[in-house]
Amino acid sequence: MHGAAQEPVSELVQRASEQLTELVRGELRLAQAELRQKGKRYGKGGGLVGGAGVVGFLMLQALVAAAIAALAVVLPVWAAASIVAGLLGVIAAVMALSGKKQVGRAGSPAPEQTIENVKADVARIKESARR
Repeated sequence: MHGAAQEPVSELVQRASEQLTELVRGELRLAQAELRQKGKRYGKGGGLVGGAGVVGFLMLQALVAAAIAALAVVLPVWAAASIVAGLLGVIAAVMALSGKKQVGRAGSPAPEQTIENVKADVARIKESARR
């Protein structure tokens, strides 16, 4: 009678190790397949979002042309284009100033709180090493 109870412990450990190794390899293969599938979807999604951005930009250009054409009904074309360009310039200036203000509020790009925490940790380690 050759049952599991009569097998040496070393064989049981070896078999368990082999099964665990195979299980880990199987999980890694599954993770790779899942990541490949997700990567393809992210790639397609990113391409579609980029394409939407280009089409949206073209739409805005068409709206600017439509605004110029609408003003050109009552004004000369050069005046209509100048008015629309001036309005866009004002919008750009307001956006630039708001952006500059936001960047100024952000402060230094360095992770200051993390740096302070690391300095405090180093000081604590030095202090405990002196004891």
